[in-house]
Amino acid sequence: MPDNRETTHYEVAIIGGGPAGLQTALYTARLGHDTVVFDRGGGRAAMMLDTHNVIGVEEHVSGNEFLQTAQEQVTAYGADVIRELITDAERTEGGWFHLAGGEHAVTADAVVLGMGFTDGRPEPPVPRTGRGLHWCLHCDAYMFIDRPVYVMGAGESAAKVAMIMLNFTDRVDILLRGEQPTWSDETAAQLAAHPVEVIPAEITGMQKDAEGWLTAYEFDDGQTRHYRGGFPMYGSEFNTALAEQLGCALTDDGGVVVDADQQTSVDGVYAVGDLTPGNNQIPIAMGKGATAGLAIHSRLRRFPRDPAEIAARGPVTPAEVPGLGDRIRAAADAFPEARAPPLPDPQEDAVPSDD
Repeated sequence: MPDNRETTHYEVAIIGGGPAGLQTALYTARLGHDTVVFDRGGGRAAMMLDTHNVIGVEEHVSGNEFLQTAQEQVTAYGADVIRELITDAERTEGGWFHLAGGEHAVTADAVVLGMGFTDGRPEPPVPRTGRGLHWCLHCDAYMFIDRPVYVMGAGESAAKVAMIMLNFTDRVDILLRGEQPTWSDETAAQLAAHPVEVIPAEITGMQKDAEGWLTAYEFDDGQTRHYRGGFPMYGSEFNTALAEQLGCALTDDGGVVVDADQQTSVDGVYAVGDLTPGNNQIPIAMGKGATAGLAIHSRLRRFPRDPAEIAARGPVTPAEVPGLGDRIRAAADAFPEARAPPLPDPQEDAVPSDD
């Protein structure tokens, strides 16, 4: 990866500015490691009009507000947040990782991948995200208790989600939009045993209320059916280009394989959030970020120096401590309310002797 730009070195480089990446950054920065977050903008969390299922965060907080607060927190602790799409990643001969995008290039001791995935989007006409088009069953099902709901798609996931939504409402339709179902015979039999209506017709128009919420779809067979909202089920594509460049192993469905510390199959490379196996929820993503941050701290912290290194380098000298970078120390000096007040200088407190 030839690159003649001047590079900045960080201990930790995080690619992805969603909840998982920013939570990782909060941990690594507060634990004393020079950290940079590269955020291309957008993402699933940024689309949220309201935040659900995050304890301590009120429902009316939008995804952009949630992420802006998180960025302010991590930068206050000394991390850098840079708007950039990183397109190239490799391990250098010196063991560092080299990352580059359109305008920036950095090296890092550890890399965290948090780019998530991209949902397959239905063709118009569809309502605005959050006003009748919803991407997370576990986040938004509560909104549709006793409300008419659609599930859009023709695959296994559409059939399964439609049956799950019967836990919340008795009015659930699957909208095939002119496609033939691809779910299995077993799923077809299961679906037939549930009060879910399958609508083959294509959508030709929609109706919305004064606040922009979906109220109904119009179909090419002439019928109009009323809905408060629903879920498109067209699959997703994991954003694994950088993981593949670095040689990370992938799961059967295309995500990134990680261990209990969120480390990938490549030493020093971690993955968090929707890029990894598990439910795609903000609190779960944040938990993965915290796990990765703690693991990275254990990996990078300078002390305690292990016995083999003491034998090779000698004991730790007073000049080597504390084991912090300049960015973190400068941020801590500007953030006194987060720390205990300084003690008086022992030299200034010394009382002159009469001798």
